[in-house]
Amino acid sequence: MLSASHVLRVQRVAVSRGTRALHDLVTLPDRKPIISHGTPGYSAVSGHVVTVFGCTGFLGRYLVSKLARMGTQVIVPYREEDEKRHLKPMGDLGQIISMEWDIRNENQIAECLRHSDIVYNLVGREYETKNFKYSDVHVSGAERIAKIAAQAGVSRLVHVSHLNASTSSASHFYRTKAEGEERVRDAFPAATIVRPGRMYGCEDKFLNNMASWPIWWKLNHGETKIRPVHVMDVAQALSNLMTIPQFSGTISLPGPRTLTTEYLLDMVSSLTYTPPSSAPVLPKSLALALAKVAQAPWWPLISPDEVERRYIDDVDVPGDWEAVGVTPDEIENLAITYLRRYRSAENFVRPVVFPARSS
Repeated sequence: MLSASHVLRVQRVAVSRGTRALHDLVTLPDRKPIISHGTPGYSAVSGHVVTVFGCTGFLGRYLVSKLARMGTQVIVPYREEDEKRHLKPMGDLGQIISMEWDIRNENQIAECLRHSDIVYNLVGREYETKNFKYSDVHVSGAERIAKIAAQAGVSRLVHVSHLNASTSSASHFYRTKAEGEERVRDAFPAATIVRPGRMYGCEDKFLNNMASWPIWWKLNHGETKIRPVHVMDVAQALSNLMTIPQFSGTISLPGPRTLTTEYLLDMVSSLTYTPPSSAPVLPKSLALALAKVAQAPWWPLISPDEVERRYIDDVDVPGDWEAVGVTPDEIENLAITYLRRYRSAENFVRPVVFPARSS
């Protein structure tokens, strides 16, 4: 009789001597072959080297995790040492490589992507600071990354924008997002532009913000229409693009349903067992004035442009989820995961109750 250790050793030998199949070979647009090997998972080798700019942000951490779990070597550019520590354990030994960078430093950008066959640009800014304006990040920074990627011979560039990007938008944030898309296409014509809707998840500034500061979501009398999408679905869609060697154009990733902020506030209140906010609906002029005053502290508070965005409906465009092989989840299926912590001790395990959706 063979012992358990002998059986395990035989299995490992069998796996290590496994033959490769056609699906292990991917040819990039520049005809460079990418060959994967090993048992699928954390310790596999996908053959890809990927740079994820913006990896320390909300979406970035989930994309890095999904790429690393596929056995991909991921370059994680960072600005501050502490911001990238949580990324290191997401991949096997030597698979997560951190490199310091600055979006204005072309040499550092070139160093971060010179060995990569795919580059993801997730860099974005929710508010402006004295050092970085929206145009510095969404326009000039995006163009710089695309231009250097083209010069370095990178095969794929995936640029993440926003669902509401438009050159005619009342929001400066959305206008710069649209201008950034145009600059990226000019510098890298084969780039893939991804437009996700407003994302929610564990560290989001959406559901968490609604639970903490509902008064700022009552603007426009709660009539603003939003198409929220789960951050994990967007990260999965981005990682799936790695298996589609040639996909240029624009991909829209809105949530599966269009909801009003009034319904979302009611949902947050119902799930957390807290009474609805009794705060008044602020007039737009007063909200903008308060947002301007809120720029005085050094820490980020609500900005005037964010107030403007609270009055803009998400665009009504069909989602391209089938093209990336993902079925987006409804927010009701996941919201309790992120909102339960806002319940009191006596309500912590009470059943999940949702408000009725308006027809």
